[in-house]
Amino acid sequence: MSTRESPKVAIVTGASQGIGMGIAAAFRRAGYAVVGTSRSMPLSDEPDFVTVRGDIAEVETAQRVVERALDRFGRIDSLINNAGVFIGKAFTDYTPDDYAKVSTVNLAGFFHMTQRVIRQMVAQGGGHVVTITTSLVDHANSTTPSALTSLTKGGLAAVTRALATEYASRGVRVNAVAPGVIQTPIHDATSYAGIAEQHPLGRLGAISDIVDAILYLERATFVTGEALHVDGGWAAGH
Repeated sequence: MSTRESPKVAIVTGASQGIGMGIAAAFRRAGYAVVGTSRSMPLSDEPDFVTVRGDIAEVETAQRVVERALDRFGRIDSLINNAGVFIGKAFTDYTPDDYAKVSTVNLAGFFHMTQRVIRQMVAQGGGHVVTITTSLVDHANSTTPSALTSLTKGGLAAVTRALATEYASRGVRVNAVAPGVIQTPIHDATSYAGIAEQHPLGRLGAISDIVDAILYLERATFVTGEALHVDGGWAAGH
């Protein structure tokens, strides 16, 4: 395949279900080749969609994903760091296992994948990274205890700005999307009772809301270091 005919290539983590599945599908509709990864990722070897099954917390998974993308498509234009873990407990109830699970997925997974992808983006002259954080980082809620999420996702929000500044001169943009509560098929609908009212717009978010925000950032070539809140006004206040 010639360079002229080659599609752009996106990597999506946590792509087997929910928001990640929606992101992967949207990039394919937009004409991208996609490499999707998660621990339970269904195997695929379609012309524009290949998958890698593995634990994002393990450095070997990141290495295999990047190698697969380059072997198959020859480039990486976008990375969507969607994989994440949320464990809601009172701070004093968290266990060492809780801490290990949240920090390895949310932080180590981000580090291993993003470091390798940015290295490739710099070599090819540019690219775009989007990381899913959360509006809880900016607007804590006493009814939703989430200290480990704030600890890890807050770090991702900060490093988004740091990397955007560090790599702007080398053509790499780095942004984040901070969702409110998003309704996905993998959750019991009854678990959302009363949550919609926490968003000033009075409804839960949809997967399409997150997808639209990511695609906007993908097209918005003068935007970097931004955390785009897709939360029905949650972070703005009540």
